[in-house]
Amino acid sequence: MARALPSPVRGEGAGNLGLHRFAVATAIATVFLIFAGGLVTSTESGLSVPDWPLSYGRLMPPMVGGIFYEHGHRMVATTVGLMTVVLAVWLARREPRAWVRRLAYVALAAVVAQGVLGGLTVLLLLPTAVSVAHACLAQTFFCLVVTIAVVTSPGWRDAPTARENNVARIGSATVSAVFLQLLLGAVMRHTQAGLAIPDFPLALGRVVPPLTSFPVAIHFAHRVGALVVAAFVAGCAWRAFASGRPGLEKTSLMLALLVAVQIALGAFTVLSRESVPVTTAHVATGALLLGTALAFTLASRKTGRFARGAARHGNVAPREAVA
Repeated sequence: MARALPSPVRGEGAGNLGLHRFAVATAIATVFLIFAGGLVTSTESGLSVPDWPLSYGRLMPPMVGGIFYEHGHRMVATTVGLMTVVLAVWLARREPRAWVRRLAYVALAAVVAQGVLGGLTVLLLLPTAVSVAHACLAQTFFCLVVTIAVVTSPGWRDAPTARENNVARIGSATVSAVFLQLLLGAVMRHTQAGLAIPDFPLALGRVVPPLTSFPVAIHFAHRVGALVVAAFVAGCAWRAFASGRPGLEKTSLMLALLVAVQIALGAFTVLSRESVPVTTAHVATGALLLGTALAFTLASRKTGRFARGAARHGNVAPREAVA
């Protein structure tokens, strides 16, 4: 009689596919959470509900005015938190790789810390440092969930790990550049520097404005950061197409599209005088750009069937090609 598999690996196949799909759903919900948080900032609704964890002493206050955005954000955050708990428990029971289980525990700790930071932003009356930390931790949590979603996919899990390569290096650099750009954007938004330079494409009528004040300096740094990110994304596309790996080629094109949309949204944010829909879409697209760059980097560290076509270029053997 065949012995039963140990519980951590029981559920291969349909069970693991369900886990992967739930991880993807959690990542999608996190993008919506970031969008909802962007709406709170864009509509200046951060103190519409002055207490925490309750809202005006209730679980469900009247959803009117800024309360709709602030309490709605809390409701979405609670949903994502519960999904993260389920994901962590599911991985603890079914995931054989210890490092993936630990990643889920870190994600769970991050979502709890994010909730506490969200409460502190209210109780401390929106201090800039806490608000920026709240925004950056949201992106960090999103990266954790995206990583879990990628590494639990059947294709990634079953493929051999690749050796260090140029595609992975440019991908890692791109992730770092996008995260730094999002940090600059968070500082700019929470210091009300979004219109410190009110014209575009020039800056105060010049290529380089006089950097005599912090709002102008941080705003201009954010614009320069956009060009840096675009350059890294171009590098990703170049490396991907040079390697001849179809999966990475498609992902690099998605990266290029997202960075183009993001730059356009940044321009329209200024030209529309921070229109709420445009500004909030800019925040959400930044998260999508970060998640896509991370997925690109993770995929580049795998070999196998996703590497078809690499051998055509003669510089990488099929077994060493990167997904």
